[in-house]
Amino acid sequence: MSKKTLVIILAIALVLGVGLTYRLMMMGSETASSGSGVAAIGGPFELVDQNGQTRTEQDFRGKYMLIYFGYTYCPDVCPTELQVMGNALDELDPAIASEVIPVFVSVDPERDTVDAIAAYVPHFHERMVGLTGTLEQTTAAAKAFRVYYAKAYADGEPKDSESYLMDHSSFVYLMGRDGLFVRHFNYGTAPQDMAKGIAEVVKKNG
Repeated sequence: MSKKTLVIILAIALVLGVGLTYRLMMMGSETASSGSGVAAIGGPFELVDQNGQTRTEQDFRGKYMLIYFGYTYCPDVCPTELQVMGNALDELDPAIASEVIPVFVSVDPERDTVDAIAAYVPHFHERMVGLTGTLEQTTAAAKAFRVYYAKAYADGEPKDSESYLMDHSSFVYLMGRDGLFVRHFNYGTAPQDMAKGIAEVVKKNG
């Protein structure tokens, strides 16, 4: 084998190796984001529920969590999604519904006090757990679940005003008994479709 031929073979091998490595990296990225593997959504948190009790992710182990991040001053999207969650649970067979805990987490802790959460969540389901906390605690929880949010002021509104809305992502996450991400439901999912998706997961995984 000539030296020139050997160099060509080594060059081809190098290109193929780099390409394979890149593809494997991309596959790993796709798995993490598509739900075909364990997505990087969820993690430790420490918050306070509507009864003033400290709650962590460990309190929900052994059950499925149906979790949504929003805020009580939300004029439309949040109440709509929370109502869908409540209706979806009511659509389920009671034996399956009992294995799922609906959870609402505030991204507006400055206004969403324990009392505000306590007055809010019963409107959507009698078993819904509402969670809030300090700014640091809610920020950490939102970051763990890859939730985007930011204050939004009307034109001309001073930035220290309490008359603001919260821009935020709107997904309902279904977390497994082990606290790991299972799947999500997009905004606009019908209660019947959400119930069907939950039931499929619980029946498959137990």
